[in-house]
Amino acid sequence: MPYQEKYKAGTEVQIASRENLEAFRRDWTFHHPLEAGQLAFAGTTDTVKSVGFYHGGDVIYTLERASGVWHEQLLSPHDGVGDGGISREGE
Repeated sequence: MPYQEKYKAGTEVQIASRENLEAFRRDWTFHHPLEAGQLAFAGTTDTVKSVGFYHGGDVIYTLERASGVWHEQLLSPHDGVGDGGISREGE
């Protein structure tokens, strides 16, 4: 079965909460670990710039504004509420 991404380039997504990012950073032991600077983007929205696939099928993304590589499980569909970049943690 061919690799399949959840979000295509150009899709607006929301980055997981800081709590979820910190847990991922602590627990993930494989490729493309989350970098400390990426925590600053918790709860913000961004646009998918490009999509890639790690050997074995893991989907990885680069975003327009948020630096680093993002794993698919750290992103969710943007709900259309908010202003496209201000943290929405705690809602």
